[in-house]
Amino acid sequence: MGRTIWMKVEGRGTFQNSPNLKEFALQMIQRGHRDFVVDLGGCELMDSTFMGTLAGVALRLKEIGQGTLRTVRVNVRNSDLLANLGLDHLFAVESEMNVTTPQNLNIASDVAVGTDAQKESVLAAHEALVEADSRNVVKFKDVIEYLRQEIAETDRTAD
Repeated sequence: MGRTIWMKVEGRGTFQNSPNLKEFALQMIQRGHRDFVVDLGGCELMDSTFMGTLAGVALRLKEIGQGTLRTVRVNVRNSDLLANLGLDHLFAVESEMNVTTPQNLNIASDVAVGTDAQKESVLAAHEALVEADSRNVVKFKDVIEYLRQEIAETDRTAD
């Protein structure tokens, strides 16, 4: 399957919409899609979880040995954020776009995820940031440790 998967972010890219982005991208990868374009022209800001989710998708493509992730129409602020985390070395960060975004994009519905799934998604995103660039260990080690403890505690109380 050679079709490119287009995703367009409107508003904020945050921990709240990251689980749905991750799930969609992984489903598309499972279906054989390997090229992803994320249009950030309407994205006013991104948090570390969202950027880590993008990193996780790019790392998954790298792991299977084929495919690309490109971010396009990235404003200066978001470009700086991505570069600060070393993600501009993992996937393309482009301020312009050489092709036009398809007009017939489907709007993704917000699917609520539970607190436990949210914590696991945030943890996975931050672990991907560390995997993408080892300099991120210093930035996120406390967040990762806290989330691991929270998840372990939840697992213990669920038994």
